Amino acid sequence: MVSKPSVLFVCVHNAGRSQMAAAFLRHLSGDRVEVRSAGSAPADQINPVAVEAMREIGIDMSAEVPKVLTAEAVQASDVVITMGCGDACPYFPGKHYLDWKLDDPAGQGLEAVRPIRDEIEQRIRGLLDELGIEPVA
Repeated sequence: MVSKPSVLFVCVHNAGRSQMAAAFLRHLSGDRVEVRSAGSAPADQINPVAVEAMREIGIDMSAEVPKVLTAEAVQASDVVITMGCGDACPYFPGKHYLDWKLDDPAGQGLEAVRPIRDEIEQRIRGLLDELGIEPVA
């Protein structure tokens, strides 16, 4: 059996972008990808506007909590996608690194977060295509 690919999403606070990306990947991969997210300086709680933006499209991520980025999480992942954490992300040879330039939803209203959410969804669909996984939704 082929082991399922693992993807780690990293942003500074692990409260918005990386959480939305992880939620999309879980939702669209139907459990065929191991999904992690973490932050170099995790926030106290997930961004409530990001939760609301995802709820609008039927994805509940209200139970998620920001997690601290560890070298172990990076080592255990096949693909590491950074979203503005820069040098705080440990580098390991042999990992596939992608850097997604996305606006930070922190402090933004729902109107500003929706386009960020939609761009993340498009990028996740592209990632699934790269991984050779058909989206379930």
